[in-house]
Amino acid sequence: MTGKCLALIVGTVMLMVQTGCAVLQFDNSYYSPRNKERSVRKSTTLIVLHTTEAPSNSALRKLRDLGECNYCVTESGRVYRIIDHRREAYHAGRSMWNGRTNVDSFSVGIEICGYHNKPLTAAQYRAVADLVGELKNIYRIPDQNVVSHAHVAYGTPNKWHKRSHRGRKRCGMLFAQPAIRKRLNLKKRPAFDPDVRAGRLVVGDQYLNQVLYGKALPVVSKIATPGKPPEVGVQLAEESNVISPQHSAWYIARDAYNDPTTIYRFPNGTVKRGNQIADFRLIPTGTKVEVNSAQENHPDTYQVIGVNGNARDIAGDEALSAETIYVYPNGRVYQGSQLNAEKVLKLPYNTKVLVGYKKGGPISASRPASAICGGKWRSKDTFFLIYTELIPGNKVDDSKIPAGTYVFYK
Repeated sequence: MTGKCLALIVGTVMLMVQTGCAVLQFDNSYYSPRNKERSVRKSTTLIVLHTTEAPSNSALRKLRDLGECNYCVTESGRVYRIIDHRREAYHAGRSMWNGRTNVDSFSVGIEICGYHNKPLTAAQYRAVADLVGELKNIYRIPDQNVVSHAHVAYGTPNKWHKRSHRGRKRCGMLFAQPAIRKRLNLKKRPAFDPDVRAGRLVVGDQYLNQVLYGKALPVVSKIATPGKPPEVGVQLAEESNVISPQHSAWYIARDAYNDPTTIYRFPNGTVKRGNQIADFRLIPTGTKVEVNSAQENHPDTYQVIGVNGNARDIAGDEALSAETIYVYPNGRVYQGSQLNAEKVLKLPYNTKVLVGYKKGGPISASRPASAICGGKWRSKDTFFLIYTELIPGNKVDDSKIPAGTYVFYK
């Protein structure tokens, strides 16, 4: 079977699924204008399942505008095409699987409208099972290579983790559970985290690690609506939004811990936004956290020596890594591997630090940015060093990038 089965047809189309006699309905009304700028993947070895953490009426428009998945499955079981299944959809963010970063470049991303710790609708289970079955057939993907976003997402060092760590997202984690995978006609799941086992990452969320790779959690059934079967989900732990010794700001809000849309309500009545808090380790127990950001993948940005701390505060044990980039105030650039422990602790005030980035360039007429980092050269979290300033990819004027410019990308 070839990719012609998923060829774009304007409007709603119907496709026979080889795994059975079911009929999948595809809707193109949210087909993203980003399609034309996305690269065709050279290989496809994973299917990544996400949960939107929002209902379809607020998720679909954002997914379309940003081109953040290949397909979206709504509560009714309708399947929307967002980005052509052969092209890169920017769904995984900072990600790694079996030593390969940028999971977008070798995976299909499916967003399912729902939440990582709540059951889906019966219609969604049927539609996702059919869609996954079709994609497995097209790309010859084994069951264990159908993973959740939680499996592949990872975070760089921060105030709570000195090393790059698994646990940046709990998105889609219910899809690791045997009871759910059985409903999706998946007989196997990943047996372990290849990047943790190899020492490339450490476990940052023990509970998530247990959900993904531990014993099956108890199955819970909701009371059925008359005439309809009961919904089956997984019994996942209650999640607290209150700061405690067990629940830090990062544990609750993850990437959004310092976002201006994240609200902290202190026990004394004080209210602050995430970007107004200087030291998150001093937040008192009992503080309530309201995470309001709609962004599933927060764009990475640089931090600044003297504002966000020293190199060890920012990059932890990866301060001397080749993928930790230091941009001095005068525009000189060093990778952590080019410095030593003494030098990184004496970096000039206002040195900018990018953690988990590759250095590409220099850009020239014969080697444009797109040849260095593909379509992601236009991303918010790709940066161009133009003279002494770091300019995000979505704000750079491609006609005015000087020859010799370096680009930093994930």
